[in-house]
Amino acid sequence: MNNYLYTFYTDNLHYEKFPDSSVKCIEDEIPFELPAGWSWARIFSITEELPYGTAKKSSPTGLVAVLRMGNIQSGEIDYSDLVYSSDRDDIVKYTLIKNDLLFNRTNSAEWVGKTAIYRGNMPAIYAGYLIRIRTFINAEYLNVVMNSGYAKSYCNSVKTDGVNQSNINAQKLGNFLVPIPSFGEQHRISSNIADILPRISIIQDEKDYITDLIQKTKSKILDLAIRGKLVPQNPDDEPASVLLDRIRAEKEELINQGKIKRDKKESVIFRGEDNSYYDDIPDGWEICYLGELFNVCSAKRVKQSDWRTEGVPFYRAREIVKLSNNDFVDNELYISEDHYQQVKKEYGIPQPGDLMVSGVGTIGKVYVVKDTDHFYYKDASVLCFENRNGIIDSQYAKYMLMSEFIQNQMRENSKGTTVDTITISAAMNYICFVPPANEQKRIVSAIEQILNHLKIIELALL
Repeated sequence: MNNYLYTFYTDNLHYEKFPDSSVKCIEDEIPFELPAGWSWARIFSITEELPYGTAKKSSPTGLVAVLRMGNIQSGEIDYSDLVYSSDRDDIVKYTLIKNDLLFNRTNSAEWVGKTAIYRGNMPAIYAGYLIRIRTFINAEYLNVVMNSGYAKSYCNSVKTDGVNQSNINAQKLGNFLVPIPSFGEQHRISSNIADILPRISIIQDEKDYITDLIQKTKSKILDLAIRGKLVPQNPDDEPASVLLDRIRAEKEELINQGKIKRDKKESVIFRGEDNSYYDDIPDGWEICYLGELFNVCSAKRVKQSDWRTEGVPFYRAREIVKLSNNDFVDNELYISEDHYQQVKKEYGIPQPGDLMVSGVGTIGKVYVVKDTDHFYYKDASVLCFENRNGIIDSQYAKYMLMSEFIQNQMRENSKGTTVDTITISAAMNYICFVPPANEQKRIVSAIEQILNHLKIIELALL
């Protein structure tokens, strides 16, 4: 298809001329202005046909390598994991030549459209999920364009999403607009990029190392915090034993009023005469089971027949999400677009200060209920840790539950044949470290101050 793009200088707009001599204004398709002397061209105007690769099954051994989508890595071919073909018809039809580009037409939404250049390192053909691009312009330059953010945005806009994969067919690839400089400038651009890429790779490796270090630092901060090693102790603070006594007295009153039932299996952790504990913690701290601090409960099952598209929202485990991959403790409630709502009051109604914990799948995500929140929650996929009268600081409780010490207990005591599941009985028996009430607030303040500093560093890495 020999379409041509050009500009009518009378109106300075971009037009496309087709083989039948018809003309169409495509000004609304032009993504950005080009420098003087540059032009736009669609991929199918600067390449041979855009054929798919072989659909035949490959083997562990054979005459030539068969490159697959996993072999396309960061604009280059990765030869570390190869399969082979001995089919002579395929070898004749799909053999690559130096400077062919391979476009990944089917993959996850994140990776569809990735492209690499074949440099002829070894004889190879290509598999059916790839499209071969054999271009008339500088292949190194086109490879740079195809791996740019501009190309990625185009792929995201035209991909067709399936259940597990996204697809971009040859027609959509062929319609991609490529900015074309002179041959000399194409060479200069590709050469400069080739010089810069190793340095970028080093910088990216360092960024990845720093990001990983930050995540480990956050985890260590919480570990230090729940063991009394983040802030100094104040001997004038009311000891945590008094706090636990108040909690136990209040619980006993609720039992006497018939509002809750006594757990016959409930026990109390205490300090022995040898002054030994489950772990080394400061004076004034206590160790207890989580069931002493919170009443752990779940809502009745929300039947699908009760789902409505308006009313008071109910939440499932998937609604407690991390705001980004780098977020460590800033969990928020989020209503997905396909979320349904219901208004029946027999479902769980959390109160401000309660902690919602994902109990199924990705267990252990924590959210503190705000004063402005108004929602129900759905069965055991979300557990509610009821914070009785706010005796325990909710933010401290959140950080404690997100610490590796508690998260390990969640993982080790979870049940489920296909997905991890937290049971109420297991949650009630998690071991917890409880500091004095005033120290809880100092710990929260110190954690948030440090996390804010780390977040500034993370943002600087973007």
